[in-house]
Amino acid sequence: MLDPYLPGIFLAYGVFMIGMFTPGPNILAVIGTSMSIGRTEGKALALGVATGTFCWSMLTALGLTALVSTYASIMILLKVIGAAYLLWLAFKAFKSAMTVKELEVRPVHLNGGPIAFYRRGFLVQMTNAKAALVWIAIMSLAMDGQAPIWVAALGVVGTSIISAVGHVIYALAFSTSPVVAVYAKARRWIEGLLGVYFCFASYKLVTYRP
Repeated sequence: MLDPYLPGIFLAYGVFMIGMFTPGPNILAVIGTSMSIGRTEGKALALGVATGTFCWSMLTALGLTALVSTYASIMILLKVIGAAYLLWLAFKAFKSAMTVKELEVRPVHLNGGPIAFYRRGFLVQMTNAKAALVWIAIMSLAMDGQAPIWVAALGVVGTSIISAVGHVIYALAFSTSPVVAVYAKARRWIEGLLGVYFCFASYKLVTYRP
């Protein structure tokens, strides 16, 4: 019973993973904190963000499961919303690829050691207003109106692991100036490829049938 859902699950993982290649406020905070304060604090911030990712993915999966079990047809609307948001991300990626700009890191300065940085990462992720749309798009790729609960569970577990590993890698690798410089030079190409992938994911979201 796993095979029919694997393409959607892996596409959801891909969208989430690819999205992490475009540093948003959370990732820029992790990079800046690792560079300016220390890797330990950067990793703590990263793990806090990853915990917030787990909570958002869990809430979205439970919410979508409850909605679909009551109103099966609502999944069509959610997929349209998710596809539209992916197209918006593609537009932003293409727009960013056509601009020349510096990578502006955003270090977080706190007292209280790694625990304080962990809490800040968690709170920043949980108060991100755009997270709901992100997770509707991602979970809509993995789930369908008839998808069993374990499909949602795979989406939650997989994206949470990707988030934890990815953010910690940012904290470790991007804490050095040479790595940041290399990324800055390749940024426009990366953004362009992201735009193409988001367009592909949007198309698959509205046409995919398990």
